[in-house]
Amino acid sequence: MTDSRRWLLPEGIEEVLPPRARQIEVLRRDLLDLYHSWGYELVIPPFVEYLESLLTGVGSDLDLQTFKVTDQLTGRMMGIRADITPQVARMEAHSLKRDGVVRLSYSGSVLRTRSPNLLPSRSPLLIGAEVYGSAQLSADVEIVNLMLETLKRTGLHGLHLDLGHVGVYRAIVESAGLGADQKSELFDILQRKAVAELDDFISAGVQDKVLAEQLRVLVDLHGGIDVLDNARQKLAGVPAVVACISELEALARAVAAAHPDIDLYFDLAELRGYEYHTGVVFGAYVDGYGQSIAKGGRYDDIGSVFGRARPATGFSADLKALIQLLPEPVQAAAAILAPADNDPALEAEVKRLREQGEVVIQDLGGADTGAQANLRKLVKTDGHWKLAE
Repeated sequence: MTDSRRWLLPEGIEEVLPPRARQIEVLRRDLLDLYHSWGYELVIPPFVEYLESLLTGVGSDLDLQTFKVTDQLTGRMMGIRADITPQVARMEAHSLKRDGVVRLSYSGSVLRTRSPNLLPSRSPLLIGAEVYGSAQLSADVEIVNLMLETLKRTGLHGLHLDLGHVGVYRAIVESAGLGADQKSELFDILQRKAVAELDDFISAGVQDKVLAEQLRVLVDLHGGIDVLDNARQKLAGVPAVVACISELEALARAVAAAHPDIDLYFDLAELRGYEYHTGVVFGAYVDGYGQSIAKGGRYDDIGSVFGRARPATGFSADLKALIQLLPEPVQAAAAILAPADNDPALEAEVKRLREQGEVVIQDLGGADTGAQANLRKLVKTDGHWKLAE
């Protein structure tokens, strides 16, 4: 009797079989070539790093998602990466040390102690791009456009773009003078959009009537472009908020001009990645799928702990998740079976066919080829190797 422990995978850890594995790899190569054509240079961060480097400046959420191991050479704690952005930030700040704008791309697997959403996978295959050295809105526009181009290149349709700005929440909270515990409680309430709990929180701890109204309004500021005008009117008393809204408005105009087919949605209480994001945040969605399929935002100064406080913005997506939204790949033309023969002319023909993109399988001699009955076959006719009719 076979012991299931020998083949059973841990929960949330999946294998990828043919033809999906091939489909993922083809997409990965295509997207990295796309990023290269936009001027993004590929980097390959290590799968494990010391915790001090891996978790610096990214908040407690990533800490909880990171597997910890002990380095047998030094005794120091290492982490198996749960995200790649902190690594790229370290490489840009400490290893590259370039001046001016730097564009970097990456692709690699990560491992998480738990899934951050309702989907079961704990081992995403991330792909992404980041811009360092530009605080201009044009950098955010470029990143959002590249993210949308990524999804279109994947073959997805019916895309929706969700836009927010963590600066709105930061400005309101700073003007409120809330304590650490109150900030944590308010953050949790807004994340869940728990309106009744928000009313209780305001009644118990917010005396200023103007501030109380601003907090109540914030949870309702989501919807179409008219949300921005509504926010500008109701939050006019906080100048920093008005500046954030203007930034969002400019970003939305630029993205809409480049992608008029994309539906735009605004959520000013969107706090995804709040602990390290500093400006605009965004996520892409498709109909019928409850989670974002790509996301990103601005995270200025993420490299400060490595000695270089540089503005930065970027996005990432999970290739495994993207592929699951696509139909099974269309069956390619049947492969070609080359007989077990040492004829140099046969070897030359096999090489020629492979260079043309054909899949040629060499008969290993004596192997059971019954399962390969549907293959096209190379046969020798009139002294020449040709595909059998």
